[in-house]
Amino acid sequence: MNGPDFNLEREAAAAGAVRVAGVDEVGRGPLAGPVTAAAVILDPMRIPPGLADSKRLTAGRRVALAARIIACAEVCVAHASVDEIEELNILRASHLAMERAVAGLTHPPCMVLIDGNALPTGLQVPARAVVRGDTRSVSIAAASIMAKTCRDALMRDLAQQFPGYGWETNAGYPSRHHRMALLDLGVTPYHRRSFKPVHNILYQEN
Repeated sequence: MNGPDFNLEREAAAAGAVRVAGVDEVGRGPLAGPVTAAAVILDPMRIPPGLADSKRLTAGRRVALAARIIACAEVCVAHASVDEIEELNILRASHLAMERAVAGLTHPPCMVLIDGNALPTGLQVPARAVVRGDTRSVSIAAASIMAKTCRDALMRDLAQQFPGYGWETNAGYPSRHHRMALLDLGVTPYHRRSFKPVHNILYQEN
């Protein structure tokens, strides 16, 4: 299977979009921690080789590629907090993180390529939704790598504050270890209380 390429970015450039950003998010499924998004504008002359959907890469490969992306591209990573996830719902919170990532770029893009089938409503620039975008666009693939590496690092930091849940390895996803720790240790301020496994424990406690 061929990896992502620069064709969507070239199409946008041919239509007049000089600066094209790829955007992706990570962290919709975990029971704990924020949802994280990244926006990346690649230099067409300095695209790091090996860019791919972050889920297809090892952790070490992601970290190495993230360093290369930072060295040659414009990057912004942003989050939506657990409180915002609870207030808005996970889809709207992930879109908020995407909007923040795009707004945080040093120079506004002319066009944004968003992974998925829905566009955030708060974007201030033209955008296109790209289904399975991280397998089609190197800019979106780069964004997926940046979002994943940054969120994983954040969850490792939180794991030191709240040991026992395995966040340093499961990143807050509902692994068996994490679900058992919820029963044994209870719910932390970083758990998403509206998510069913967490909600059920709180309901049982009450």
